[in-house]
Amino acid sequence: MTTIEKVAYLKGLMEGMKIDETSDNGKLFKLIVDILDDVAKDVADIEDYVAELTEQVDAVDEDLNALEEDFYEEWDEEDDCDCCDCCDCDDCDEEYYDVTCPSCGEDFEVDEDTLLDGGVECPACGEHLEFDFDEDDAEDEE
Repeated sequence: MTTIEKVAYLKGLMEGMKIDETSDNGKLFKLIVDILDDVAKDVADIEDYVAELTEQVDAVDEDLNALEEDFYEEWDEEDDCDCCDCCDCDDCDEEYYDVTCPSCGEDFEVDEDTLLDGGVECPACGEHLEFDFDEDDAEDEE
């Protein structure tokens, strides 16, 4: 039962009780029922508006999802980088060097900062590898 139907039932109940609308109590009851009727109509209008708005938002959401799938799929294919899973990082500019662990033969990459620090642990066997990197040698090679 909707709110409008409940207010209509209340009006009918009030008429069936033969409440005198000219008495003070009757005037009060009639005014309360009239206000309830107005509120029930307003609530029904708001419910209709919300339902319509919900349909529109759902339609916009579906369109936006389709647009995101089309746009981001194309963007991902064109702008993927090899260093990471995103393109919003500074790692794209950073150089990586291939290192092979002499103990286990594991190949891995280290960045320039790690190389300049002089050592790193092998991710496979934990062996500490030291790098003897002289900056003068690097400049001579260039």
